[in-house]
Amino acid sequence: MSSEIDNKYVISKLGDEYYGIPINNVISIEKIGTTTRVPNAPKYVTGVTNLRGEVIPIINLRKKLGMEEHEADKNSRIVIVNVDNIVAGLTVDSSSEVLEIHKDNIDKPPSNENNQFIEYVSGIGKTSDKLIILLNLRKILEY
Repeated sequence: MSSEIDNKYVISKLGDEYYGIPINNVISIEKIGTTTRVPNAPKYVTGVTNLRGEVIPIINLRKKLGMEEHEADKNSRIVIVNVDNIVAGLTVDSSSEVLEIHKDNIDKPPSNENNQFIEYVSGIGKTSDKLIILLNLRKILEY
């Protein structure tokens, strides 16, 4: 990894679990706003929203990861990401901090051919008080 920013992650929660999104892919973190449904879109695509003049798709990260539904509340956020010039929003239950996780504290995800969730994980980050599931944004943004 060439720079210290490569080890920094925006930490978000889905349920009781912590997820890390590489900070170099994060454009902004926004409150949940109005979305417009898109006919025939995959079930995990909530719709599209207009963010400062740019129309971007919103992905329900819980649905994409095969998790139980959760009603958005005042803590819910949309993490706007850019991966290979693809911009999208990821809905999360909350997002509140940026952590640096040294590469020595990142393990490979457990291998399990029967678990589709694992393909969306790039690693497991360890801090002194929690485990953080590091997301593979390229896989998440594939349709």
